[in-house]
Amino acid sequence: MKLEIMQNKIIDFIRNETNKAGAEGIVVGISGGIDSALTATLTIKALGKDKVLGIHMPEFGLTNSKDYTEVKALAEWLGIDFRAIDISGIISAFMVAIPESESANKLSKGNLKARIRMSILYFYANHMNRLVMGTSNKTEIILGYYTKYGDGGVDLEPIARLYKTNVWELARRVGIPEFIIAKKPSAGLWTDQTDEDELGISYINLDKVLMMLEQNKAPEIIMSTVGVSLEQLNCVMKRIDRSEHKRKIPPVPEIC
Repeated sequence: MKLEIMQNKIIDFIRNETNKAGAEGIVVGISGGIDSALTATLTIKALGKDKVLGIHMPEFGLTNSKDYTEVKALAEWLGIDFRAIDISGIISAFMVAIPESESANKLSKGNLKARIRMSILYFYANHMNRLVMGTSNKTEIILGYYTKYGDGGVDLEPIARLYKTNVWELARRVGIPEFIIAKKPSAGLWTDQTDEDELGISYINLDKVLMMLEQNKAPEIIMSTVGVSLEQLNCVMKRIDRSEHKRKIPPVPEIC
């Protein structure tokens, strides 16, 4: 699909769904990454700057100070109302209250952080009669590469039909600053985390694999065409299978 058509469809979607809900605007988490930057930009095009609140939620001692500087610069470029809320105190309160917190692995702690951020976004959304805007792209959703009821807990997912590589393309089209586009993708849940290191494959190759899986291409063809190993392909397919529950509503028993 051409970038202009993608852009217009997303803008119409945001405007229509917001009006349908009777909401007075949007709250969006601004991480400093390209997904939230593109989402905020398209939301502004749909609703106007005065209807968009951007919230940055760093963790003191973990989040790089450069991230805040870049996020603030992005918010000023966007021209939106902006809040920066340090979540380290909230995390500490949870850790003190939970007996098993000291033995918890980094994934458990990371998911808790994502759910704290979701709660803050919904506080503002409820307080202001707004919707919480999701920032997950198609690549992340297919892989389940997000936190259930964390960054996956939202009202709208406007870029959910765009692969990560589409996000980069559309970001350039709408003029997102290059310092955001060039930044290594990261959920920022622990020190030195990057998406591609954790996934074990570049986004460029990953999107090619996902597209070919959608076309039901044989594993041998995918590996030879994209240049990925059997281990990488199996890892991708396992992530898709294991995260199926994230893409469905919770199951209920058949009683009647």
